[in-house]
Amino acid sequence: MIISRSSSCLPLWGAERLLWGAERLLWGAERLLWGAERLLWGAEYLLWGLNACFEGLSTCLFPVRRQPGCPQESSAIGGYPQKRAGPRGGLRGSVILGLPRTREASMNRPLIVTHDEDLLDDLLRIAAAAGVELDVAHAAVHARPFWTRAPMVVVGDDAADAVARMAPPPRDRVLLVTKREDDAATWRRCVAIGAQGVVELPAAERRLVDEFADAVEPVTRAGLTICVVGGRGGAGASVLAAALAVSGSRRRLRTLLVDADPLGGGIDTLLGQEAAEGARWSDLVAREGRISCTALHAALPSIDELAVLAFHRGSAEAIPAEAMRSVLQAGQRGFDLVVVDLPRHLNPAAAEALTRATSTLLVVTADVRGVLSSGQVLTCLQQHTGDVRAVVREGVLDEEVVCESLGIPRAGILSDQPRLALALNRGDPPPLGSRTPLARLCATFLGNLLTPQFVSSFEGGKR
Repeated sequence: MIISRSSSCLPLWGAERLLWGAERLLWGAERLLWGAERLLWGAEYLLWGLNACFEGLSTCLFPVRRQPGCPQESSAIGGYPQKRAGPRGGLRGSVILGLPRTREASMNRPLIVTHDEDLLDDLLRIAAAAGVELDVAHAAVHARPFWTRAPMVVVGDDAADAVARMAPPPRDRVLLVTKREDDAATWRRCVAIGAQGVVELPAAERRLVDEFADAVEPVTRAGLTICVVGGRGGAGASVLAAALAVSGSRRRLRTLLVDADPLGGGIDTLLGQEAAEGARWSDLVAREGRISCTALHAALPSIDELAVLAFHRGSAEAIPAEAMRSVLQAGQRGFDLVVVDLPRHLNPAAAEALTRATSTLLVVTADVRGVLSSGQVLTCLQQHTGDVRAVVREGVLDEEVVCESLGIPRAGILSDQPRLALALNRGDPPPLGSRTPLARLCATFLGNLLTPQFVSSFEGGKR
């Protein structure tokens, strides 16, 4: 039996086959375009990899030498470094999450969630200023595995709704970044994603630099700051500052000794470190904004736990208040103890140091002119700080009379120390044997200063 199609059904059957063929043709063209896109994508990564190999080879063959001890450009803020772009506009060292063959995100990099290229460019530039590398997720789903692991999360307002739909677990250090001013919907998105604040660019760029740097820097240390100033010339304030710093380092405290007197003989000379390699004030006076405490510690000449910031020999430039502020902020984040040797004639940098001091020691010689001179200096000190204490050098006047005349409490009595000048002229640090007057004074003062009650009250005041 032969079955044949009806002549009336043939046109319908042909049209059906034609549509089916056209569908397969479009499907094939789509696959071809998809393959071409993947091919271009692979070529882009291949070129990036070759570029990285050539850069690594050139670095090995022609290493770039930099001055020992000087911070790198991205470690301190003197202006935003130029962005170095990799594939898809990313910063070299940063990771774009969700792309094939991308290495796993680091737990020590802030996470950025945005698909706005202009906003991402701004965030990369700001991160470069803080010396920070980023993990970048162009979609909320790519950020999910790293949401709780990253030290900080920054969400662009363009991706906030998608992040809110993902319902991420609550965590701290989440910020919403926007370039729109006075947008009421921004705060709704902030609450929806569980952010702790909104950062409006470009007005809040400096705040975001600090937030990035705080997220990746080590845990903040105590940062107790002691300023030392002489009531008259030759009272011994610089020697006391050096002795306090050495005593602190011997207690295993990470200590920073800062020379703030451009007309002094150099605090590094008192330690025999004037020839040591490392950064000096002339390398930092042009800096403003945030300085990495890790980079600062690595850049300065160091003796065990003690880092020293002094002046170069020759003509010394005045320290701008902004530079002093940046150094002391880094010191208070990265050091347990900061000791600042101040000049008697207060300049803006000295005033900046006094406003950040935990306590200020005024070295007073126990004679009439010494007390009168110290009273003049004390009047200037009390315009910038509240906690001033007297270190009384033994003399013709009783120490109680000296302190009552000045109206400030006594931090200690400093007797003359035999052979101290001989040791300093020989290039040795101040002798701090257990029975020397300097060692006893430093041990007593630091012991009182580092009590848990004092440290907790000071940290509470800083907050």
